[in-house]
Amino acid sequence: MPEPISAPVPRGRPKDPAKRRAILEAAKGLFLTQGFAGTSMDAVASAAGVSKLTVYSHFSDKETLFTAAIEAKCENQMPLPIFALENGDSIEQVLTRIGTAFLSLVEGEDAISLMRILCAESCREMAQLYLEAGPRRTLSEMESLLRRAVALKLLRVENPAAAADQFFGMLMGCRHMQVLVDSCAPPSECEIRERVDEVVQVFLRAYGP
Repeated sequence: MPEPISAPVPRGRPKDPAKRRAILEAAKGLFLTQGFAGTSMDAVASAAGVSKLTVYSHFSDKETLFTAAIEAKCENQMPLPIFALENGDSIEQVLTRIGTAFLSLVEGEDAISLMRILCAESCREMAQLYLEAGPRRTLSEMESLLRRAVALKLLRVENPAAAADQFFGMLMGCRHMQVLVDSCAPPSECEIRERVDEVVQVFLRAYGP
């Protein structure tokens, strides 16, 4: 009787998740202080306490590392389950949850520092990577949520993509630009809650069933 064929054994050592986290944390700090052009893989390796080879084993190049750092930050404050909408869920509560997490993210110290670096460096490549890893991911998930809300007859939205953009645009408003140019302080938690409540109510009046 022939012996059963076993699955091939993967080669190489499995990647260490602790080292990956250390690399991402080191990269985030360097990108925020040194910018994209001023950050090298050598510097990341040194700050993370690992070898350069280890950095490259997790991230093939600096662009991939930058994208992963942005995605990790977004996932930490706006994990994808935050966009979940199930039968029986209150659309008002879901929108409030998303709005609060979003405003806390974009008005946070790291996000403000990154935006200032993007403006100062005028690095198109860095800006494009940021857009793909952050804003476009968020808009895409929000659009999917709105389509789900329409299917459940919780909202009446003809153009979910435009409505998603309007929702986040209302949340940021002119205040965000004032924070970016350092003409006012970032909003407090109380101010964020008030802003989100106002925007959610306006949004529901516009798109309620």
